[in-house]
Amino acid sequence: MKSFFQATLVVGGLWTTFAHAKLIEEVIKVPVKVADNYGKEVAQDIVVTLFYDDAAPKPYPLLVLGHGRDGEAAGRAAMGRARYSVNSRWFTRLGFMVAVPTRVGYGESGGEDVEYTGECNRKNYPPGYAAAAEQTLKVLDTMRQRPDASKDRAVIVGQSFGGATAITVAAQNPPGVQATINFAGGGGGNPKTKPQDPCAAPLLERMFANYGKTARTPSLWIYTQNDMYSGPKLPKEWFDAFKAAGGIGEYTLYPPLGDDGHGLFSKAPEVWHSRVLEFLRANGYPDIRAPEVKK
Repeated sequence: MKSFFQATLVVGGLWTTFAHAKLIEEVIKVPVKVADNYGKEVAQDIVVTLFYDDAAPKPYPLLVLGHGRDGEAAGRAAMGRARYSVNSRWFTRLGFMVAVPTRVGYGESGGEDVEYTGECNRKNYPPGYAAAAEQTLKVLDTMRQRPDASKDRAVIVGQSFGGATAITVAAQNPPGVQATINFAGGGGGNPKTKPQDPCAAPLLERMFANYGKTARTPSLWIYTQNDMYSGPKLPKEWFDAFKAAGGIGEYTLYPPLGDDGHGLFSKAPEVWHSRVLEFLRANGYPDIRAPEVKK
């Protein structure tokens, strides 16, 4: 797929407008090997969607964008190919090459549910996020083999389960990753049966506190007051535990969005664009500018 838009790009330190830059969408497969909650190793290829602007300066800084998790097997199977096309396009207009993995157990990648974290009263969260983080880093490493990709400039972003995965990555301090962004990250939530009351929330707080002991990669945590998965208070407690343990991060809480603010990332990107730009400028990308709005 190719489409056309107007992009603002930096060349030699000067910002220039290209009226007919091309947005390229490419699909590749990446071999991964991960362990599930029981220690079973699973090796297979996953489908990864790439977006990039062929006129942007190269090598491209990289951005890996992680998807969330449907609590039902049917929902995970029905995902198809993860794309987040609107938000991916916006990040490419900032100059990034964006990689959106469809992780093991989802959509076109298929396979076993390696991110399963147990029944509600018997949760074991860390292995599920470790599996997702391992795939994220493998995709990043694969992208860095491309001649048009930067070897030492990257950002990790994620929504929901993918958001918590971004913090898992931050705890590992991978070289060449300047920042991580967590949108509505958490786990164990069910807005139908346990609205704003995720399973074993104290275990999530403990997990994030453990991440904070090692995380030195700057992180941005973004939530809404009416997130029906995690509620208005628990995410701040998770963040505070992360910070108290030594983690580097900033927390932003937005007002309610519709009936459920959990979908802020996709439903209302205009709300968070300026905050993300501010964060990126302060953490390794000082020259990034907002894309021009077509009239």
